[in-house]
Amino acid sequence: MIRIFLFFLLCSLCLKMQLTSDTSPSLLILGTIQDAGSPHAGCTKDCCKALFKHPDPTRMVVSLGLIDPENRMNWLFEATPDLPRQMKILKEHSPFRSEETPNGIFLTHAHIGHYSGLMYLGRESMNAKATPVYAMPRMREFLEANGPWSQLLSLKNIALQTLQDQESVQLSPQLSITPLQVPHRDEFSETVGFRIQGPNKSVLFIPDIDKWERWSTDIVTEIKKVDYAFLDATFYDNAELNYRNMAEIPHPFVVESMERFKALPQEEKKKIYFIHLNHTNPLLNSRSLQLKALRKNGFQVAEFQQIFHL
Repeated sequence: MIRIFLFFLLCSLCLKMQLTSDTSPSLLILGTIQDAGSPHAGCTKDCCKALFKHPDPTRMVVSLGLIDPENRMNWLFEATPDLPRQMKILKEHSPFRSEETPNGIFLTHAHIGHYSGLMYLGRESMNAKATPVYAMPRMREFLEANGPWSQLLSLKNIALQTLQDQESVQLSPQLSITPLQVPHRDEFSETVGFRIQGPNKSVLFIPDIDKWERWSTDIVTEIKKVDYAFLDATFYDNAELNYRNMAEIPHPFVVESMERFKALPQEEKKKIYFIHLNHTNPLLNSRSLQLKALRKNGFQVAEFQQIFHL
């Protein structure tokens, strides 16, 4: 009798978990690679040679998808050169009938891998109808003042929504987004990361930053506030680019980040998923010693089409 009771109790719990996962929002990894992709234009190194002949369809430029089944809505973070495929994958993973374009696109900044995919919303491509694009003030001004992006506005392919640093945007009763301004090479716009708040879990997404110590906010404190942290891992170390002058393209090396986070307890470390990997980054090689060392130290690398329930 007790066994029967336990069996039905277990079935009930499994059903409840299934219903919760079916209706709760989720985050979908749609890309993990740095702006210029992998293989990288002009690259003659071993890391690219085979990929030019045999492209890896999982190597898409960094992007996240956000899905809210209960409210039948979805959003993209970043408009990358891989936007057409990323929109299609987002639509396929959404358990409801959705449009070809998402309910909105959030931009972090004006470097090529993060906004140039907006071109696919124009009349030469899908001729989208007033797709909401969320951008900080300078990012908005850049799009308004410069063609061909300004044409997307004049033809009403996109509708700009202005973001403000640390001011939350409520997307649905279950989801809110908060931009967090970070230091980066801000030639054309400011740069932000995002905190994504779901009904049960939250996410920190910072694909680009100069160095953690240049940010007035303590990154360790921010990691402790969330359940998942997707952080800039453009370069593993300085040897990766033959000790190039990194002042031109500053990013926190992965080895620096691991050193900064080494004192965190294991429960905090396992929140960290490195993302935005340059084509030269040895973490892209599943057999590399660097990837083994990173995992041994308790950290993870984001993977294409991973799903995180919020």
